[in-house]
Amino acid sequence: MSAVPAEIGVLGGGRMGAGIAHAFLLAGSRVTIVERDAAAADRARGAVEAYVARSVERGATERSADELTAMLSVSSDRTALAVCELVVEALPEDRSVKLRMLGDTETLLHPDAVLATNTSSISIDALAGGLARPQRFLGLHFFNPVPASALVEIVTGEATDPTVVAAARGWVEGIGKTPIVVRDRPGFASSRLGVALGLEAIRMLEEGVADAADIDAAMVLGYRHPVGPLRTTDLVGLDVRLGIAEELHAELGERFAPPDLLRRMVADGHLGRKSGRGFYEWSE
Repeated sequence: MSAVPAEIGVLGGGRMGAGIAHAFLLAGSRVTIVERDAAAADRARGAVEAYVARSVERGATERSADELTAMLSVSSDRTALAVCELVVEALPEDRSVKLRMLGDTETLLHPDAVLATNTSSISIDALAGGLARPQRFLGLHFFNPVPASALVEIVTGEATDPTVVAAARGWVEGIGKTPIVVRDRPGFASSRLGVALGLEAIRMLEEGVADAADIDAAMVLGYRHPVGPLRTTDLVGLDVRLGIAEELHAELGERFAPPDLLRRMVADGHLGRKSGRGFYEWSE
């Protein structure tokens, strides 16, 4: 297994950030999560500890839960990231928030540190425009849920140093996942394809072509997809998918226009698994 950085930071400890932290903990990194306040930091710790406990129960690691959680720090102080060789930003899909937080965080890091974003749709070059060291910046697009996902999409900007890309490949392999490398284009590879399929499935549901379960079954049984596009949208979050669709709509045109049904469901708070209801009913 390839080496991983000794010290990594995760900016944002929500579902994605906690999953990224968990992956690097299992691979042997010391991990620091930074959240907006102490309460959010405590929630992030709880989420990572729950992931760790499940990994120990499944026999996915030879370390104990205590050993792994001893390698985790959580904080509401971004200066805690100063020692990190790699920092992954895992904040909500909001361009202005990411630009501000990436720029502020870069000033805290060693010049040789690598800064990455987990964005699923925002241009790497646009985000790099606010940085002093764009050559040390790239996209590391993890997938939800991180513990069960086998893929990480490495997205390279125009300025990204090839040695940073090579290092990122090794780190992704080091956490037991498969890297693919794509250029900075709208939606990259995975989001562009996944959103196109998901939006068409929502349009079919809106038009009454079939119910959600049958639309999903068509792709699971007919095309061997492990999960159907509507259930995937519930897992990703309807609000997240809407945000990506709006970004792609602006960049690529009408084929990515969000369906009215998706907008209505988000406005009504039906966001998928995290809210308990989306295209399916969810219960913990």
